[in-house]
Amino acid sequence: MWFKHLHLYRLHEAATIPAADLEEALAGQAARPPGSQEARRVGWCPPAGRAGTALLHELQGQRLLTMLRHERLLPAGVVREEVEERGAEIEAREGRKLRRQEKQEIKEQVYEELLPRAFVRSQKVDLWWDTRRHLIAVNTSSRKRAEEVLDLLRETLGSLKVTPLTSQTLPMRAMTQWLADESSRPAALQLGDQVELKAKGDDGVLRARQVDLDSDEIQQLLAAGKQASRLGIEVEGRLGYVLHDDLTLKSLRFSDALIDEAGEIEDDGDAVVRLEADFMLMTGALAEEVERLIDWLGGEANGALQASA
Repeated sequence: MWFKHLHLYRLHEAATIPAADLEEALAGQAARPPGSQEARRVGWCPPAGRAGTALLHELQGQRLLTMLRHERLLPAGVVREEVEERGAEIEAREGRKLRRQEKQEIKEQVYEELLPRAFVRSQKVDLWWDTRRHLIAVNTSSRKRAEEVLDLLRETLGSLKVTPLTSQTLPMRAMTQWLADESSRPAALQLGDQVELKAKGDDGVLRARQVDLDSDEIQQLLAAGKQASRLGIEVEGRLGYVLHDDLTLKSLRFSDALIDEAGEIEDDGDAVVRLEADFMLMTGALAEEVERLIDWLGGEANGALQASA
């Protein structure tokens, strides 16, 4: 239970739904396998997997939900090959070229026939809901997948007003400044060892890993007009991550000290207790870091990250 990536969202006009009501709503959208003609199906599943049955874990205002996504894998090349073969048979038999509409009808027929036989791939995506800070975060590297989880939550609740978290200072501007001027870096911020630099006005991108970000080479690129679109950051030995220009946190790495602290909590072999212990320590560190990061970026663009009483 340690997140790898975070897409961050601000929850607006959020009257907190009681946990019991939320779990009942989640049950109404519980995951189930897709039907024979469904290419995809999403629903909620227990975050603890087979070790638990609860669809919601809530501890001190921190909620954990998990979306289960089923998708039938039907490669486009397989469909195309079958369509071409059937089309060729018809053209040879009837001595004429098929019209575009006829080819489309064959394609739809092939898709319907092959879909029930396609393999089903499953994927779980965790959602963290901080009810005190009115913050939602989705543990995925894909913005599209994060939006899919939010769509499911919106359908589950009936409505959900969220927007991507934004800051007064654009992350790209701040990251570029931190790279270029060591004195501009916040006291707790240490540079990691990876960066992505983009050139102004064109599509040129330079990515570097395991490099000294204070090197002359990096400074020369910045002087030539490159801007940082991704930057590795380390924070006081608690965690590290790569900050992206859309305020996404990726490649999260939690410190050994935090992992050891979690390991010291007795769980008596209970997977649910372990899940909840890890979740509380993790979200405590992440909530503090999000607040600090937004502060480094001049505050939130449309409000402030504050815990409710």
